Amino acid sequence: MKSINYTITDELGIHARPAGLFVKLAGGFQSDITVVKDGKEANAKRIMALMGLSATKGTEITVKVEGPDEDEAVKAVEDFLKANL
Repeated sequence: MKSINYTITDELGIHARPAGLFVKLAGGFQSDITVVKDGKEANAKRIMALMGLSATKGTEITVKVEGPDEDEAVKAVEDFLKANL
């Protein structure tokens, strides 16, 4: 398992547009991708779960990736977060 920590910098936090793009990205990998905020976990392949975290600007999240393509997935997720959130 691999994990990364990231602090949300987008003014609106995780809202519909980036959440939809994140779900699409996560769905392209076999690995399980989980986003954790304040102990609450969300499957990154489910938009409602991801938005349900209510991650606002300044919130620190942890993304956990586990599976056969975790190396590629964690790199893609990190790049996505830096570019979109």
